[in-house]
Amino acid sequence: MNDLELLSRGVLAGLAISAPVGPVNVLCISRTLSKGRMAGLISGLGAATADTVYGAIAGFSISFVIQFLLREEFWIRLCGGALLIGIGIHYYFKRPRSLTEQSRGAAHSDFITAFLLNLTNPTTVLSFLAVLAVLGMGHHRARWLTLLLIAGIFCGAMLWWIVLAATTGYFRERFDDKAMLTMNRIAGLAIGGFGIVTLALSRWHVQ
Repeated sequence: MNDLELLSRGVLAGLAISAPVGPVNVLCISRTLSKGRMAGLISGLGAATADTVYGAIAGFSISFVIQFLLREEFWIRLCGGALLIGIGIHYYFKRPRSLTEQSRGAAHSDFITAFLLNLTNPTTVLSFLAVLAVLGMGHHRARWLTLLLIAGIFCGAMLWWIVLAATTGYFRERFDDKAMLTMNRIAGLAIGGFGIVTLALSRWHVQ
């Protein structure tokens, strides 16, 4: 397998993990609508960074880290579910700024919350292991080739977030203040719903 093919398969793996609808997708869309494309991109960067961390763990087959994540899955899901519910409540009751105002939020906050939300799903590393196996990359390889694979994963994940933020930003001007308030409530319910499911999964895991 040549370098370009390995990189392209890493891109496919990053896309396959990032694209499914989840709380960070909802968060990215909501922030793009309320703050603009840059806020959506920064949120996507946080999510892509978390995906890359898990992709690196899977790519290097760091078994003791994988075992730790699975062993502590209950607590990670519990914290993640509580965080999602908290963010969902915040978004539901949050009154968005008028779209005519220059809305600027803290970039580091957008990055950190998206990063933490993606990290609270430890089974992502298992998803990466499965995707890498399907793409024929489950075997061991030289470290620099694994680093190339991980770079591809990051590029693939960021490609998804760039497309999502750009597409959402295109429709941003069609929203008025009333529509933004409705969107905030939908986002709050969706994110909170993901949190409740995460808490339920943590209880199921214990049983």
